[in-house]
Amino acid sequence: MRMSVRAIRGAIQVDSNTVRSIHEGVKELLDAVMLANGLTPEEVISVLLTATPDLTADFPAAAAREVGFGAVPLLCASEIDVPGALSRVIRVLLHCETERAREDILHIYLKGAVALRRDLAQ
Repeated sequence: MRMSVRAIRGAIQVDSNTVRSIHEGVKELLDAVMLANGLTPEEVISVLLTATPDLTADFPAAAAREVGFGAVPLLCASEIDVPGALSRVIRVLLHCETERAREDILHIYLKGAVALRRDLAQ
């Protein structure tokens, strides 16, 4: 089987704008993405993490470093502040090398973020 570069999406809604809540959410989301897609951090090329504008207590990348992503290029950004959008959401776009076909990639949406992509939610 041939290795390919794939992108994996995911999101989680966290309980509050605290360091603890942000870190727990990021860890839960990344663990779920990695487990569902059979990945190790060595296969991850880069990770883009975004947070809704109401999450300012810490950078989501700080939590990613705590769960084995210290050598992975990480970037944080703020989501567009769209009126009526779901609050307290952390999103991830993870690029990896894998033998999985595009249609076999599992995108992970957890907790309240399931509402963002019911067609993809696990």
